[in-house]
Amino acid sequence: MKLNELKDNEGARKERMRVGRGYGSGKGVTAGRGQKGQKSRSGVAIKGYEGGQMPIHMRLPKRGFNNPFPTVYAIVNIGRVQRAIDEGTLDGSKPVNAEALRGAGLLRRKDVDVRLLAKGDLKAKVSFEVTSASKGAAEAVEKAGGSIKIVESARPKPAAETASA
Repeated sequence: MKLNELKDNEGARKERMRVGRGYGSGKGVTAGRGQKGQKSRSGVAIKGYEGGQMPIHMRLPKRGFNNPFPTVYAIVNIGRVQRAIDEGTLDGSKPVNAEALRGAGLLRRKDVDVRLLAKGDLKAKVSFEVTSASKGAAEAVEKAGGSIKIVESARPKPAAETASA
């Protein structure tokens, strides 16, 4: 058997039904939507509508709190940092901050808070400048002879936080 002889099993692929294309197609006139009514017409979005009764999502009690301004961290593991140093994409002799991590390809977005986590092994003596670090990551960095400096958040504060402060 050759690659150009490969094909799907019989019945594995089925063409879509083209509705509203005349009587002879079997799905003409009402196009499978039934007769009359709101759902037979276009532009209908009645998700959660219960015929004028109070919808269940409005009847049930609400619990908890949804923070509109969550602190979102870009996660960086020390094992990935060590691999970047070994590959030569990250200079371990200089302080490792968000810009250096972005240059090494470990971060994508700008103005993001970096959290250092302890997954992997760190052998190089590196000084980090990050927004946050786990206890295990801090221990691993200090064990390798490095240091961690906690810096201020890179993200601009939302208007709600600046007004109350």
